[in-house]
Amino acid sequence: MFRRTRFLLLLAVLALIAAACGDSSSDTTAGTTAGTTATTAAATTTTGAPTATTTPPDVSPIIIGAAVDLTQNMAPFNGPAATAAKIMADRINAAGGVLGGRPLEILAIDSTVEPDLVKSAAVDLISQGAEILIVTCDFDFAAPAIQEGIGAGILTVAPCGGTDRFGPVGLGADGEIVFSFGNQAQDEGAVLAEFARDQGWNDAVVVKDNLLVYFQDVVDAFDLRFTELGGTVVATEQFTGFDGTVGNTVTAVANMDKDVIAITTAFDDLPALVFGLRSLGDDTPIVCAWACDGTFWYQEDVPLNNFYYNTYVSLFGDDPDPEVNTFIQEMSDAGAPPLSAALLGGAQMIQALANGIEATGGTDAVALANYLETLDNEALIVGDVTLNADNHTVFGRPHRMMGVMDSVPSFMELRTATSPAAIR
Repeated sequence: MFRRTRFLLLLAVLALIAAACGDSSSDTTAGTTAGTTATTAAATTTTGAPTATTTPPDVSPIIIGAAVDLTQNMAPFNGPAATAAKIMADRINAAGGVLGGRPLEILAIDSTVEPDLVKSAAVDLISQGAEILIVTCDFDFAAPAIQEGIGAGILTVAPCGGTDRFGPVGLGADGEIVFSFGNQAQDEGAVLAEFARDQGWNDAVVVKDNLLVYFQDVVDAFDLRFTELGGTVVATEQFTGFDGTVGNTVTAVANMDKDVIAITTAFDDLPALVFGLRSLGDDTPIVCAWACDGTFWYQEDVPLNNFYYNTYVSLFGDDPDPEVNTFIQEMSDAGAPPLSAALLGGAQMIQALANGIEATGGTDAVALANYLETLDNEALIVGDVTLNADNHTVFGRPHRMMGVMDSVPSFMELRTATSPAAIR
């Protein structure tokens, strides 16, 4: 089992409770006649003229529930996203909150990835008054919580899920109120394919992990775009995560002639696949999507080389956007250095939700969904975001291409897919 960092993320309650009571009173001036005193529920002026009724401002918190895995397989992804969301909510609250003084309050329950616990976490949060529901960074693992959000009629959003099935593509009409701030798999696979072809790699072996839709979609997109660009996929090897067959895949791939290996997997099978190939002397370049981000899965005694992946931001102090490096430092100072670049989705998600609440005047799910669908290169923290009625997962975002030598990842270039793969 790869090393996990357990996030005991205590999302502080940000609710500001204020009560303002109107005092019923009546005042008269010396020039008034007895019995003609003018009163109001709030107060009267010294001339006896009534004032308008004053309604105390609503400073009650807007509760955002987070049913996310913070201690199991998805913790390296959900944890940074949750921490970044908390930091962004704190910034918004410090600036006065939304709608004239309402703070954003994030309540989190560690849902793990067990379906029954995912469901119960969502139910619990909704019963506590959650007006928006955050779910774990994968469509398959988040499915039970998504269904609860849909059933409650509240906006349901993932900070970093990477498939377009968040939304109408995967959920039909019910998906109208479901979104993700992750990168579309079609974009990720296309970026990897275009990068590979630009390196002059002509023959590719594709390795498909059938555990998750996201894993499948990325390599399918790579396959399609790589072929469109004149490359040849000489073989496709498949396994299903946790089924114990990844070793067979390693042996098969190591014995093939190829210029590049395209993968997308995670959890135990990621180090087993990558370091398994290297242990057999296969030094072929490997490309992977952001599921391979971070160094938490590396093996300390085996250096990793000739490995490339695309991701949201660089975690290693060399991102081309200084705001990224500052934000990561803020997370580190808070005692939660990010294990993966999912932090970007967490921060942008909260910023977009706050903007949407202001624009629509509340948390109505359909109104917020309609707002999010209008985002067209919307300038948010650390880059622009585009969503629309057909795409409820971010597309067109510039990717950071990272290269790993001697187990040290470093930023190589910004790259945007010129033609996202039309796998559906």
